[in-house]
Amino acid sequence: MKIILLSGGSGKRLWPLSNDARSKQFLRLLTAPDGTKESMIQRVVRQIQAAGLTDDIVIATGTNQKDSIENQLGDSITVVTEPCRRDTFPAIMLACSYLAGQGTPMDEPVIVMPCDSYTDTGYFTAIATMAGAVCEGLADMVLMGVQPTYPSSKYGYIVPDRDSQCVGHAAMPVRRFTEKPDVPTAERLIAQGALWNGGVFAFRLGYLMAITETVKPHADFAALRKGYGDLPKISFDYAVVEKAASVAVVSYSGQWKDLGTWNTLTDELDVHTYGNVHEESTDNTYIINELELPVVCIGTKDLVIAASPDGILVSERKLSENLKHLVDGIGKRPMYEERRWGEYRVIDFIDFPDGFCALTKQLLIKPGCSISYQRHSLRDETWTIIDGMGEIVVEGERRPVKRGDVISIPHGQLHAIRAITALTLIEVQHGSELEEGDIERFEYRW
Repeated sequence: MKIILLSGGSGKRLWPLSNDARSKQFLRLLTAPDGTKESMIQRVVRQIQAAGLTDDIVIATGTNQKDSIENQLGDSITVVTEPCRRDTFPAIMLACSYLAGQGTPMDEPVIVMPCDSYTDTGYFTAIATMAGAVCEGLADMVLMGVQPTYPSSKYGYIVPDRDSQCVGHAAMPVRRFTEKPDVPTAERLIAQGALWNGGVFAFRLGYLMAITETVKPHADFAALRKGYGDLPKISFDYAVVEKAASVAVVSYSGQWKDLGTWNTLTDELDVHTYGNVHEESTDNTYIINELELPVVCIGTKDLVIAASPDGILVSERKLSENLKHLVDGIGKRPMYEERRWGEYRVIDFIDFPDGFCALTKQLLIKPGCSISYQRHSLRDETWTIIDGMGEIVVEGERRPVKRGDVISIPHGQLHAIRAITALTLIEVQHGSELEEGDIERFEYRW
């Protein structure tokens, strides 16, 4: 079995902790079995491996999330990046094309699932059942249907043919689909035994590769990725599932939540405060502080308070779902990012009247990790090492660095830095244009 995890979105409903660079699945707020904090994507990967489904996981994502994934999961998980945003159908085609290029047999079952569902162990038992249905040839496409707990207009519905359940198997043929109905229609569908569409798909690799051939004939992974921008921008449900000749569904009735709002996320937090927080006489108030500055809270009730380098949120928990439209367009530059080598946060940005700009960041580089060998055309940089030991290379010349060292890097100079111990430095970028895209990377072997 191969598993493809879909990782996308910006998760603005969890602002200010989530942004375009750090989506909700990367927030380390959940508690792992060993008591440490883990993110949604770390939790799902841990659950997959604990269930014994497979260690062969591919994550389909955008280029802007690759560093966060590698930072949290290491290099044991394969990451397939989209060159540009399309939709779930192109993303799944690209990931399957990668699997085919790696020699995966065409009859291998492939599971496609979200990377951020909050579920219990029964969810992964249902996934194993789905893979079994594919192996037995019960349907071209097998879906997960979640047992509804209330008539919701937020989900699509799957109406199974319960009278024609596959003999000796939990899979049921699908009679029809209904896309996000109103509440009265949802009530009628539930009375007919309909299930929520859980967004999990199972099929043989060869089935999807045959469809890919009709979209992009004779295209291998490299060719598909090169022409990715020309692929149709359409969801997998519309492009494949609703056109499949035979579709079955496996029912799941356990825990299934989308922790995409502060209201739903705080329901699953086992503590009410994170970070530098001082509170007194609070009731059902959650305070998450990523800043060094203290947050002091007295006598509040039913609030969520979140502080990060991107901003500060104070909201009634139930009204926090209305957050997205308020923060659209706020702070286009992410103030905090995880990278494969560590993390950085923006400390200050100044745009002077004469057009000169200065951007100050604090970087934390993990031991043994390095920033790529690179140069910039439009900006100069100054690095000040404030803790740890490492090595820098500038125009091919290497030397050690330690606390107190200052390195000036004019624009056009090739440079990189590697951490021997955990390395903290202050980077000041200065010039007339300070863009993240002003970077040219080269290979360098340490």
